Amino acid sequence: MIGNRLALSFALATILFAPASTVLARDPAPQVGVGAQYDTTHVCVAPDDVDKFVASFTGTFGGQSTKQVVATVTPTPSSTTSQLIQTPVGTVSLFGFKTPIPYPFGAERTGYLVTDLDEAVERAKEAGADVLVTIFPDPIGRDAVIQWPGGVNMQLYWHTTKPSYAAFETVPENRVYVSPERADDFTRSFLAFSDGKVISDDANASGIEIGRSKDTYRRIRIESVFGKMTVFATDGHLPYPYGREMTGYEVNNLQGTLTKAKASGCIVLIDPYTSDGRAAALIQFPGGYIAEIHATAPK
Repeated sequence: MIGNRLALSFALATILFAPASTVLARDPAPQVGVGAQYDTTHVCVAPDDVDKFVASFTGTFGGQSTKQVVATVTPTPSSTTSQLIQTPVGTVSLFGFKTPIPYPFGAERTGYLVTDLDEAVERAKEAGADVLVTIFPDPIGRDAVIQWPGGVNMQLYWHTTKPSYAAFETVPENRVYVSPERADDFTRSFLAFSDGKVISDDANASGIEIGRSKDTYRRIRIESVFGKMTVFATDGHLPYPYGREMTGYEVNNLQGTLTKAKASGCIVLIDPYTSDGRAAALIQFPGGYIAEIHATAPK
């Protein structure tokens, strides 16, 4: 009897005090992501700028827009034009609100399509996210808004009719700025939610990437089913427009893309520079949306 009790106690202690990675490996949580081509950057512009933005974005990257509709996409009364702009290098959910934008909408940087919204929200909470807007219905499915450690807001979607989109030619990069004190918390939480992995973690990345060529900062690159992400851990001393760009788009020919962008009404805010094996620039589209564009730097 004593031997059985000791054996039981030892087995229980093994489970309770085993490393978290060991326990989780035996009972992995289900993957809730669908794919990078189903994730969008949320862009809000004035109604008068909607058509100009669409023409400029597709003129720069190619692709096309879905038919524009007018809908309520928030759980409280509002009205906005809504359409999806799909290109080979990234997708935008474009909104032209005709009414004031209810809080906290307009501050969510991206929308991620998930297989099960209830499961995704619970998984995000377990990973350390706050739920800013609980699940609500929209015209084509259900949504929620969450916030990760460090103050990063995202929207999660589920669609009533399962969509089918072609994979991107190049996967866009979600560009997240957080404080050094919260970088590890954000990274840990997002990895637990996404089943992603850290591709690189450079404590001395070149400051030219944030407009401060004489300095260094910490840069973390992550990849997951939701696509690519770069985490910028900075002191917040960022010259304009760094920190305003939410997405980086990878193209084959940077100069050629910039030529198309300028011809389509964009303003080049930061001229091309080279760092970490890429040539990059920052541009502004009609309506104010700022984006980074990059390509592999010539060797």
